[in-house]
Amino acid sequence: MVDNRYATALVIAGVLSVLATVYLSVAVGTQHWYQYSSPAVRGEANVSELRSLYEEFMDGEFDEKTYSDTLFRLNGTVGIWWRCVLVPSAAHWYKEPERLSGAKMVLECRSFTPPQQFIPKYKEPGNHNSGEDMLRTYLWRSQFLLPLVSLGLVVLAGLTGFGACLCRSLTPTLGIGVLHLLAGLCTLATVCCYLAGMDLLHRVSMLPDKVDGSLGWSLYLALISSPLHMMAAALLVWAARSHSQNYYRMTAYRVA
Repeated sequence: MVDNRYATALVIAGVLSVLATVYLSVAVGTQHWYQYSSPAVRGEANVSELRSLYEEFMDGEFDEKTYSDTLFRLNGTVGIWWRCVLVPSAAHWYKEPERLSGAKMVLECRSFTPPQQFIPKYKEPGNHNSGEDMLRTYLWRSQFLLPLVSLGLVVLAGLTGFGACLCRSLTPTLGIGVLHLLAGLCTLATVCCYLAGMDLLHRVSMLPDKVDGSLGWSLYLALISSPLHMMAAALLVWAARSHSQNYYRMTAYRVA
């Protein structure tokens, strides 16, 4: 039999775990981790330049400097798996610059493929002769791998919990709590790696004038999921330890 206090703790921990997993999954699958605010289009030369950047962004070869410059200039948003720009619909690109301000804007996105996630970063973006920037390279790879590890740990914890329910045992609860704690730490490390990587990118690739960057809601979702996992872990560990101590006391009492 499970004491009502332990049952309540397990239910709350389960709800927190589900919320944290949903938040992290949405965060990883969306692109609003970091967003740029660019000035309005002015002049025919500016329109031609931006159209060229957009076409290279959509159809050109993958290059960090090319897609970064496009993100800077076209109200871009970038996440772990996606990079997007906010541009006029295709028919509006060829209108006069004065009329572009009222054009319908659409979000065009390109995904980071798994091979692209492991491409080295360079000390000068776009210049392969400048040497590999090991810190930025491994920060980028870490921000790609860590959330997958976190989700994998939660899935493993869920399977273990399901097995424990079938066996009607609280014995694996401590291990499930540890798995949730590790998942929360991996999620927190993901956010830290992402912020550090963006800061280093902005140091080697300066933002153009009147372009501002800000954190997006996807990053905040990932940030929220970390303490939720840790709270679930704390409840699971408490329930496991308390139930274990109570069980040993009851056993000792019966022996006596």
